[in-house]
Amino acid sequence: MKLLPAVPRESGSGPAVVAFGGGHGLYASLSALRLMSDRLTAVVTVADDGGSSGRLRHEMDVLPPGDLRMALSALCDDSDWGRTWRDVLQHRFRTSGDLDQHAVGNLLIVALWELLGDPVQGLDWVGRLLGARGRVLPMASVPLTIEADVVDDGPDGSAADPAAIAHVVRGQSAVAVAPGRVRKLRLLPDDPPACPEAVAAVDAADWVVLGPGSWFTSVLPHLLVPELSAALHRTTARRCVTLNLRPHGDPHAMTTLEHLTALQEHAPDLHIDVVIADPSAIDDLDAMQLRASSMGAQLLLRQVQVGDGTARHDALRLAAALRDAFEGFLGDVGTASQ
Repeated sequence: MKLLPAVPRESGSGPAVVAFGGGHGLYASLSALRLMSDRLTAVVTVADDGGSSGRLRHEMDVLPPGDLRMALSALCDDSDWGRTWRDVLQHRFRTSGDLDQHAVGNLLIVALWELLGDPVQGLDWVGRLLGARGRVLPMASVPLTIEADVVDDGPDGSAADPAAIAHVVRGQSAVAVAPGRVRKLRLLPDDPPACPEAVAAVDAADWVVLGPGSWFTSVLPHLLVPELSAALHRTTARRCVTLNLRPHGDPHAMTTLEHLTALQEHAPDLHIDVVIADPSAIDDLDAMQLRASSMGAQLLLRQVQVGDGTARHDALRLAAALRDAFEGFLGDVGTASQ
C-alpha cells in the first residue's frame, strides 16, 4: 500500500519552540506551550524498553512509540475530533491475551511505520489525524539503550559518599527506578544518528525547552546524541530549563539543585538563559541562584504546581511562567514568586 507523504501543519502564531523530553513530563510541557504558540516541535526520547513500547520495540525492531504517542496526544486539536482521536490513541486494551496493555496509538504508529518505511512521515500522518498543534519527532533514528553509573544513597536518604563505587544499571525502565544517585549517563550505541528533522528544528527555533520530566531517562539523553547536542549548543535560540516539582514523602528524590548540577555535569558548555522553578521545590535559594548564574541563566520562580499539592504541573500556570520567561527575558525576570 502506497500513501502520499503527510504534510506538516503550516506554521501559525507564536514563537518557534522545540521542547525536549518524554513521557508525562513532556506532556505537561506541551500542554502549556500549546496555549502560547502553534509553532511547536516535540523532540522525544527513544530509549523506552518497558510496557507496550518495549514489547513492540523488541518484537518488531522499531523505535519505541509510547513517548511519541503521548506527545502527539498532548498536541491534539481542541475539538471533538481531536479529543476523540486522542482518547483512541491513549486507549489500552485489557485482555487475558497478547494485546493486554497495548496502547492503540502504539499499534497505529507502528503500522504506519511499516506502510511508509519512514518514522517521521508516520508521525506526521498521526499528527494530521489529531489536527496536532505542532510536530512530533524522535531524537534519534534508531532505538537507544540508556546505561547509568549509580551509587547508593546514605542510610538516611542523604547523598551518596563521593568516594562510593558505582554499579552499572542498563535500560530506561531500570534506570528510572534504580535506588541511589546517578553519577554518569551513557547511550548505547554511543554515537547514534540524530533525526535530521529534529536537528533542523533546533537550528530554526526561537526557544528550546528542556524539562520537566524524568531527568536521567527523558531529559538528559538528548544531550548525549552528538548531532542533536551540537545543534543545542550552536543554535541562536534561547534555552529554557523547566525543573521538576518535589514529590511528597520521598527522601531520595532529587532536589532542584541536583537537577541543575546533573545538567551542567553532562553538558558543561551549554548556555542556559532561563530556569523556571516552583518556589515550593527550592531548598536553598542562594545555591540555586549561584548554580543558575554559573550556567548563564536567570532563575525565574513561579507557582506552576497544581492546586491540590500533588507533584504535577498545572498547564495554565506553566504557560504563564513560560510566557513570562519568553517575553521578559531581555528585561529583569527576577526571582520573585507569584
